[in-house]
Amino acid sequence: MRVLVITNLFPNAEHPRVASFNRQQFAALGKLCEVEVLATQPWYPGQRLLGRFASHATALNPPRQERIDGLTVFHPRTLHLPKIGTSIATPLFAASLMPLLRRYRGKVDVVLASWAHPDGCAAVLLAKLLGVPCVVKVHGTDINQGMRLPGPRRMMKALLPRADALVAVSSPLADELCKLGVDADRIHLVMNGVDGSTFFPRDRARARRELGLPVDGRIALCVGNLIEAKGVFDLCEAFALLRGTHPQFDMYMVGGGSQEQELRDHAPDRMHVVGSQPFEKIPLWMAACDVLVLPSWNEGTPNVLLEALACGRRIVATRVGGVPDVMHSPALGSMVEPKRPEELAEAIAREIAVDYDGAHIAALGARGDWQQSAAMLAKVLSSVVDKKA
Repeated sequence: MRVLVITNLFPNAEHPRVASFNRQQFAALGKLCEVEVLATQPWYPGQRLLGRFASHATALNPPRQERIDGLTVFHPRTLHLPKIGTSIATPLFAASLMPLLRRYRGKVDVVLASWAHPDGCAAVLLAKLLGVPCVVKVHGTDINQGMRLPGPRRMMKALLPRADALVAVSSPLADELCKLGVDADRIHLVMNGVDGSTFFPRDRARARRELGLPVDGRIALCVGNLIEAKGVFDLCEAFALLRGTHPQFDMYMVGGGSQEQELRDHAPDRMHVVGSQPFEKIPLWMAACDVLVLPSWNEGTPNVLLEALACGRRIVATRVGGVPDVMHSPALGSMVEPKRPEELAEAIAREIAVDYDGAHIAALGARGDWQQSAAMLAKVLSSVVDKKA
């Protein structure tokens, strides 16, 4: 089976740590079938001059082609009009890739898009022109936020129901697809995996020494994009509320994002904005903490939670998207409503004081690995190819 992946969510030479979940799943998929990736890069006139306003994941000078985890990856540019172009993003995206169709006609069996709009919507059109089925994988934010915008919502309602299959990473996300008019029998639940060789319980004190952190005291950790929608400023406010009652408590924020500097400017004492870290160091950071905090406003099934649980760490997270699917037991931590710093502070204070067995948390929160996840995705792809035949 020959699979053409179309997505804006994939690493590149300038940003090798972007979308590690797609990289891992598609690399595992590449061991089951032939996979080529069109990892698109948004482009607009004058982008180089205005690069400082671009998304932190946008590469200004990506290589035309590279090999990533055994996959052939191309980085075609797609015309994108920031802020004002959401209503026409799908036709611009599709038109940008049209010159490549000749290369793939008769050479692929199925198109797999990862991200609903504009990637998935455009992929439905491109797959029709290629005469092959299309599968669209959605993640959470693409649907939850996209439905709030008139242009993307209209385009998703018009095109996503015409995909041969849709893949959701959580049950709530599957329900949202039904609201867009997608037939339930076309929706498949494929959970993300966890690399068990990387994320597993480790000694907390040893991890802290390796990272140069204080061995004593309690540590909370937040890992993710440092943008407002991830709730990072809610976390700032919550941590400020805790400072008076928890003087030996430190918060570390790992990740990069467009609001990283603003976050540094607002961070209270003992809140450390570490910035982006190599992927191989993330398990150490998780091992070093007592509790991982995810204060997002929107999520699909966040892999950072699956990875933290695999490392044997309890969690405080907002009750959004697929988070309740992950937090299936009170023993795994606490959930709070989004945008409520007071609730967040109370939950962190409660969880940070808990002593627990990391191995028990890892066993209770166990999920499948990326090979299992890729096998489930391959099954969906194969089913639409067989049906088309």
